[in-house]
Amino acid sequence: MGKINDIFRTHAPAYLETFGEKVPLHHRKVIDAIIGCRTGEFGYSLYQCPTCDHSHITQRSCGNRHCPECQGAKATHWLQKQLDKHLPCSYFMLTFTIPKELRDFVRANQKSAYSALFEAVAYAIKKLSKDKRLIGCESTGFCSVLHTWGRQLQYHPHIHVIVPAGGVNQDGTRWLSSRDDFFLPVKALSKIFRGKFKDLVQTLDSYSSIKPKQWRCAWNVHSQPVDSGEQILNISLDTSFVSVSLINAFLSSPIPM
Repeated sequence: MGKINDIFRTHAPAYLETFGEKVPLHHRKVIDAIIGCRTGEFGYSLYQCPTCDHSHITQRSCGNRHCPECQGAKATHWLQKQLDKHLPCSYFMLTFTIPKELRDFVRANQKSAYSALFEAVAYAIKKLSKDKRLIGCESTGFCSVLHTWGRQLQYHPHIHVIVPAGGVNQDGTRWLSSRDDFFLPVKALSKIFRGKFKDLVQTLDSYSSIKPKQWRCAWNVHSQPVDSGEQILNISLDTSFVSVSLINAFLSSPIPM
């Protein structure tokens, strides 16, 4: 059994008893799946050697996409798929961070807010990379990974983006490179990111809970060169493997309802 499974088995009952109906249903389903993983709750599989008739019985896993015991092969396949797409150029890692003043709003509207985050990040990169004063490319590809916790395991939603240092021109016949030490201006990225995210969440019922001054706080975007990007992909895979919403559930206050 893995450590995450042990954490859920040990602490989930007390957590659910304490916070009751405040725990979303989809969190409860994942908790139940991980607790029952490889315990026999999901049945058994029988393997038998056709030569010597030796048999081996294993407990079935839950198959939940948040379970670290079940997703090892899928994670490895995902990583290899990303590496197969790598281009022979330098890469950058961009980090788009939501200010702390908006974290409660994002946490209370996770599905819609996370989707808006990804869309706003993609929009900002694509829009600015087309600027002829910068790269001037028609399109550039990138891989985005959502993290919802910080190093101290506090709720801290942010998106890491691994992006090649350039893109292709309008008819796709020429590669246009950025500088090796500079991709796009982060202040401009942060303004476009903030504006697009604001537009996307305005239709949510709870949008009125955001005070006007909260939109004026700092929206940070960080950019750093990462050579080929392979090491960052491995790190992103390792740190994104488990459902971070559930880990937060055990280590911080419950999601606002």
